[in-house]
Amino acid sequence: MEGKETFVTEEGLEKLQEELEYLKTEKRKEVVERIKIARDFGDLSENSEYDAAKDEQAFVEGRITQLENMIRNAKIIEADDSPQGVVSMGKTIVIQELPDGDKEEYTIVGSTESDPLSGKISNDSPMGQSLLGREIGEEVLVQTPGGEMKVKILEVNT
Repeated sequence: MEGKETFVTEEGLEKLQEELEYLKTEKRKEVVERIKIARDFGDLSENSEYDAAKDEQAFVEGRITQLENMIRNAKIIEADDSPQGVVSMGKTIVIQELPDGDKEEYTIVGSTESDPLSGKISNDSPMGQSLLGREIGEEVLVQTPGGEMKVKILEVNT
């Protein structure tokens, strides 16, 4: 992941920084304490508590490295860099599945912040890729894992 830009909103960057701080200051200490306690159980070759704690330590350290790289390579999404009415990262859009689907609202974000259930879709997702650069009123064919779907862009807001 070294060198790859991580597209995030300011809010998303803050969440990454908070998670990193938590892992470094609290979670690391918890895992070290678990390892210490597990060592006291005796023979390490048959100690499942020790193995689990070491696995957790490896995961935490890997996540810390990943977060540090993401933060180092973060590029803040500025929603108002593109023309009015054009879908771009950081903008909130309202679409309708055609011919008679419900209206849905999404914000286009980087993959690290993606959470479709909260209305945040990644610029790397099939939907995000299909909508980027499109304008209000356009009908767009989206290739999804479940098949093709046609949507109409109703609104584009910053």
